Amino acid sequence: MSFLKEINRRRTFGIISHPDAGKTTLTEKLLLFGGAIQEAGAVKSNKIKKGATSDFMEIERQRGISVATSVLAFEYNGIKINILDTPGHKDFAEDTFRTLTAVDSVIVVIDVAKGVEEQTEKLVEVCRMRNIPMIVFINKMDREGKDAFDLLDEIEQKLGLKVVPLSFPIGMGYDFKGIYNIWEKNINLFSGDSRKDIEETIEVSDLASSELDNLVGEKAANTLREEIELVEGIYPNFNKEDYLNGEQQPVFFGSALNNFGVRELLDCFVDIAPKPRPKHSEERLVQPDENEFSGFVFKIHANMDPNHRNRLAFIKIVSGEFKRNTPYLHVRHNKKLKFSSPNAFFAEKKEIVDISYPGDIVGLQDTGSFKIGDTLTEGEILNYKGVPSFSPEHFRYINNADPMKSKQLYKGIDQLMDEGVAQLFTLDLNGRKVIGTVGALQYEVIQYRLEHEYGAKCTYENVNVHKACWVETDDEKSEEFKEFLRVKQRFLARDKKDQLVFLADSMFSLQMTQQKYPSITFHMTSEFE
Repeated sequence: MSFLKEINRRRTFGIISHPDAGKTTLTEKLLLFGGAIQEAGAVKSNKIKKGATSDFMEIERQRGISVATSVLAFEYNGIKINILDTPGHKDFAEDTFRTLTAVDSVIVVIDVAKGVEEQTEKLVEVCRMRNIPMIVFINKMDREGKDAFDLLDEIEQKLGLKVVPLSFPIGMGYDFKGIYNIWEKNINLFSGDSRKDIEETIEVSDLASSELDNLVGEKAANTLREEIELVEGIYPNFNKEDYLNGEQQPVFFGSALNNFGVRELLDCFVDIAPKPRPKHSEERLVQPDENEFSGFVFKIHANMDPNHRNRLAFIKIVSGEFKRNTPYLHVRHNKKLKFSSPNAFFAEKKEIVDISYPGDIVGLQDTGSFKIGDTLTEGEILNYKGVPSFSPEHFRYINNADPMKSKQLYKGIDQLMDEGVAQLFTLDLNGRKVIGTVGALQYEVIQYRLEHEYGAKCTYENVNVHKACWVETDDEKSEEFKEFLRVKQRFLARDKKDQLVFLADSMFSLQMTQQKYPSITFHMTSEFE
């Protein structure tokens, strides 16, 4: 198959939502259609001991949440689909923001009963900043929830999206009869039998025909006719260009748990979703169909396999072909590396691939030479943008609980920080280590992984920090900067890249410091030029 044909059949997307909206369940069901798994495991049910395929860290299985971003690939109707399942829990938002740099489009999952929740708002905002095309899936239609039109309004108002329903529910909860597919003009009847793998659809070309009454009953049929008339009156027609530019968002209804409405979503997705898109580097815009290979690291995962101390760097291929055993330039280190066993993924099952194309995600064995945001190329100096560190919300001192194991502790912290689980700040004054995270749950994850993967124990101690700000000045020799260093000495630290960071203990002291030292800029993210 030709290179261009391979690019055109790739679809790489992420699934985002508030925790518990059913994101992992939807991922499972999509894999079911790709024939990738025979039976889907429910995340929290005890009947199926398998657990969801995409959740492979012990802590995720115990709590029924996804904390690591996993990569899953499968084939469907000749299209190669790469899903990046992101953590929904807000404590892991930073991991999700990074993953969004590696996707070409997004599916947003919304719970019919809860509507738009805060985490969804934050993530959609990031997608809108980058004009990522979005499809909305309204989940759990087999439960009582909000009226379909109210939900569509809420999505438009709270998320600032322009929605176009491409399917519409017939009833809801106990009265849920099925879904009318506006995109394909057919009806999918809901049997409520989740054992059936894939539901049959019935073609209905004309909603006015009496056939509809026989299928769903007269009352439901009349309601549906009125609602579809309303939909056609209120919402614009679907326009693929607008969708690809991030200016219009198609909406589907369904119930992922009952595998209902998922096929419609997938068929339409394969049809309209963007193939691999060009990406901005600091030097220039890189097109996927260029001959020369380039790609960037958006995630590092240590110990995918607890039996082997290994790290995998996840690389999104932006252009050209990535070939096994070929030397590529690691731009930051300016040295060539070659990889004898690049992996493609199916949750924790990995297989070695000889050649990968733009849009694919490859896992490379890493001995510690990669950091998040690193670029690999065939020789050109490129630096891909858009993998920032945000100022953490929580800060704690980390202490070694077992003096015999300090080497293991430092190695563990080092590797977990490279992975981007949290950020490490070392105080200038006494060299104490402060760990900053986006959410409190990460401290548990760090403690758990240090003990189970590195055999090291740690304790935490509260530290009074409100925000970490990266410090930038034009003139390091100025009196003002020297005074700032002297006066604020006990609030200064270095991050992992050795950048100077000011740890402000309150909003007030940050404002006072900004006023007192006008020539110094304080940044809330680490990615500034």
